[in-house]
Amino acid sequence: MPVMHAFDPPERFVVGTVGEPGARTFFLQAREGARVVSVALEKQQVTVLAERLDELLDEVMKSAPAVVPAMAPYELDDNGPLEQPIEEEFRAGTMTLAWDPDEDKVVLEVFPINETEIIAEVDETGALVDEDAVAAIELDEPEPDEVLLVRIAPRNARAFVKRAEAVLGAGRPNCPFCGNPIDPEGHLCVRANGFKRRDPV
Repeated sequence: MPVMHAFDPPERFVVGTVGEPGARTFFLQAREGARVVSVALEKQQVTVLAERLDELLDEVMKSAPAVVPAMAPYELDDNGPLEQPIEEEFRAGTMTLAWDPDEDKVVLEVFPINETEIIAEVDETGALVDEDAVAAIELDEPEPDEVLLVRIAPRNARAFVKRAEAVLGAGRPNCPFCGNPIDPEGHLCVRANGFKRRDPV
């Protein structure tokens, strides 16, 4: 059985970063009392999670407007840093979102990256010794070692999205010409034939 890091609900559930813009590591972090779980993930995963969570809340709000707020309640704003020390439990792979209509809660499951490797026998030229045998191998999806399970109320989910969008926006500014991130020392802009543009002041 996988280790289940369950929070129903957490006292705090946020996304945050460690490091400077351009070299930031993103974390999902849940806390309940002295228990803290931190899961590393990619910036793109944060973007998709925030978008999908917002879409889920909007969809539920159509049928239950009294249950889901249209915006994050101001009193739930959380601009604090991540809990210290940050000890990475695992790196996020697959994430699932669902709505529990019985308890009016958002359910998020985060699974670690599947790092299954396929090892095949090769000869001295690097060619496969038995291509048919390798093709016949069927891999079963391994059960994850750990799972982060978080159940939160809609108002807390809206607050999570609001903070996630702020964290995403706090990185490197985008070039107004090519849309790529601009490092502090500038970047080679593809729209300017390699001319090095800097962040406009």
